[in-house]
Amino acid sequence: QVQLVESGGGLVHPGGSLNLSCETSPSAFSLNYMGWARQAPGKDRELVAQISRGGHVRYADSVDGRFTISKDSARNTVDLQMNNLKSEDTARYYCDVWGPGQYWGSGVQVTVSA
Repeated sequence: QVQLVESGGGLVHPGGSLNLSCETSPSAFSLNYMGWARQAPGKDRELVAQISRGGHVRYADSVDGRFTISKDSARNTVDLQMNNLKSEDTARYYCDVWGPGQYWGSGVQVTVSA
């Protein structure tokens, strides 16, 4: 069973930074992909960053150049460094691992507001 626990959300001003961290069970690192998704009120959940088991990363266009995903198998964590945050980044952020199967954390709220 894969368990995921996110932390690091909060309120930040536009232009600010946050680092989200996902603590995983060790078995998560045997899956093919790890990532972060977000869901704003009234919108579909969207994948914003992913990292493969081999370390290949991909980002949604909306966050490319501002967000950085990383993983640490020694600490069993997957982090999302978010810089130059914008109001449209406001959402609940979820840690996501998949391949095979798919697992989600319960999420953390990120609010970007002046």
